[in-house]
Amino acid sequence: MARQSWVDQMARQLAELGFSGYRRTDAAVMRVLLRAPVPIGKLGASLGVTRQAARKVVDGLEQRRYVRTERGSHDTRQLNAALTPLGEDYARAVVAVIDELNRGIYQRVTDQQMLGADAVLRAVIGENETWGGVARRLASPEPMATDQA
Repeated sequence: MARQSWVDQMARQLAELGFSGYRRTDAAVMRVLLRAPVPIGKLGASLGVTRQAARKVVDGLEQRRYVRTERGSHDTRQLNAALTPLGEDYARAVVAVIDELNRGIYQRVTDQQMLGADAVLRAVIGENETWGGVARRLASPEPMATDQA
């Protein structure tokens, strides 16, 4: 219920900013692509999904004009996903809405409660090797390498 509430709030706030059609996968993908263009295979690995699943997500973002795909300059078999100017605006809006939602939560709970919730969620995520890696990569301030698919 908490996850669905979060998604609903994201969708509502983004729609108010002129970005309708928010999907659950948008936040993670936008945060990754905001750093730099990424080969679709690497995007899938970063999100803990197959290349085919990542391609489906990218196709949806392309249809909404947030992402464009282009062949790699050194390897034409590599297909890179990059934000369009509209996609950059959308990605910044996604990050801003996430920050706003987080601030709202921080205002409703104590630091001790937040630390407890964080510990529980990290323990649950840590049980799953794939999602633990995804969470660490999304939290990392380092840009992702874009040299291989």
